[in-house]
Amino acid sequence: MAEDIDFELEGEPIEVVVDAEMSGGRLDAMLAKAHNALSRNRIKDLILGGAVTVDGRPVGEPKYRLKAGETIVLVAPPPEDPDPRPEDIPLDILFEDENLIVINKPVGMVVHPAPGSPSATLVNALIFHCGDSLKGIGGVKRPGIVHRLDKDTSGVMVAAKTEQAHKHLSEQFADHGRTGPLHRAYIAYAWGSTQSGMGTVDAPLGRDPGNRLKQAVIKHGREAITHYAVEARYGAPGWDVTRIQCQLETGRTHQIRVHMAHIGHPLVSDLLYAPGFATKVNKLPAEIAEAVKALGRQALHAAELGFEHPTTGEEMLFAAELPEDLQALEDALSPYDHVTRRG
Repeated sequence: MAEDIDFELEGEPIEVVVDAEMSGGRLDAMLAKAHNALSRNRIKDLILGGAVTVDGRPVGEPKYRLKAGETIVLVAPPPEDPDPRPEDIPLDILFEDENLIVINKPVGMVVHPAPGSPSATLVNALIFHCGDSLKGIGGVKRPGIVHRLDKDTSGVMVAAKTEQAHKHLSEQFADHGRTGPLHRAYIAYAWGSTQSGMGTVDAPLGRDPGNRLKQAVIKHGREAITHYAVEARYGAPGWDVTRIQCQLETGRTHQIRVHMAHIGHPLVSDLLYAPGFATKVNKLPAEIAEAVKALGRQALHAAELGFEHPTTGEEMLFAAELPEDLQALEDALSPYDHVTRRG
């Protein structure tokens, strides 16, 4: 899988053992805190619908008062997931033939329908553009999709238009370029100045036990390896920003974002993984601060994608220029480029 994989917000059981601090509290309030991806109203509906047990007994009262030692289990049924429909959404197409389509995904576009984003996704746009031929390729719910990008990560993506192409491309992404020609390069702007001009972050990733919307470096997580190289260093007394190129040897959820935060250099404007760095904006020159505030998303762009064509065997490479918001940041930073290094 690629850099972003959408979380399933429902459908997984949550078990909580009531401790002394929770004792006396309301059932719905505790579950809303424990399962922060669901609203309190949704939790209430689930309790009323019989989705919650206390020590194995169904409890249908949201105001139920908790007792120390009780075991609470919530099983939220997965929401209905209707087949995606075609939607006339413009696409920035970099290449297309009868086998595949390469697009430059804009900021803000979700790759496929999911809870909270049922429409206006890349899948909806692809179904409209490609017609009925795309339906069912690689699965009904995510036709043609072989990898993904976060909603707020821009850049190059490829989608398959035939089952053969889907199988061939999926195998390349599963291999992560270890033995084949797959190439993925991301441009990121990170806080601070890395100690070396290049490096590798090898740290396993899994769901953050404290926030299921996040990933974290955990001991028994899935293997995750990110290679990075400094492209430019910007700074003045009081602040530093580094532009890096990242290449993935694995493709975990939020991999680049978590790995860079793990080594102390989270991405600029990453609201999920760098909340403690928000005050650094106040130390930036006015024109840079304005560009950072205008981002409203992590400073990350899928700049290059290379792969072997599934039919011709040709090695293909596609590139997408920085989108307007990151180009504005680059332009504001450029006068402060004091030690440029490449490779």
